[in-house]
Amino acid sequence: MTGMDRRERKRILGEYGAGYESPRETRERDALARDLEGSPGRGRPLEHRLRGGPSSPDSYVASLGGPLPYMQRLRRIEEETAEHERRLAQAWRELAHASRDDPAGFGRRWTARAERWSFHGVNDLIERHNRYYPAEARLPMDPRTRDFALVGGKPYRRRALGPTWVLERFPGDLEPALGVGEAA
Repeated sequence: MTGMDRRERKRILGEYGAGYESPRETRERDALARDLEGSPGRGRPLEHRLRGGPSSPDSYVASLGGPLPYMQRLRRIEEETAEHERRLAQAWRELAHASRDDPAGFGRRWTARAERWSFHGVNDLIERHNRYYPAEARLPMDPRTRDFALVGGKPYRRRALGPTWVLERFPGDLEPALGVGEAA
């Protein structure tokens, strides 16, 4: 390579040149070549993989402690809401069967029961979720609305449960409560 221009040599060999291969490096290269014979991955580039591990120390510490508080709270909200729905459905059907002969009375009694139904526990969780979720989840701000960004295309705030919520799911009409017109 003595007759080749230095710039041409650098262009062909790369920035650092070919370098010197020691006898040990030669043995390792030959052993690797033998190990790779017949390998389906030979001659193909390796897949790019994301490096494991969190990107910041606080997310690493949080990952060691299990689900974060807002995750636990959301799970409890879902569980308690489902339990209320189950109990309300049962009460709705029982009152409908007891009021089978009085459709107007069923509507009045069901509305009164919906107004008395206590959602204190789950509404407390919902109120805490609405207050703390943006900070706990590090929700970004939307500069256009000057409010926190949407989560999955929806606002993060949850609506408290109450009589309106009950009557949306279980109306004060006798026929749906009795299952009239439903396919069996």
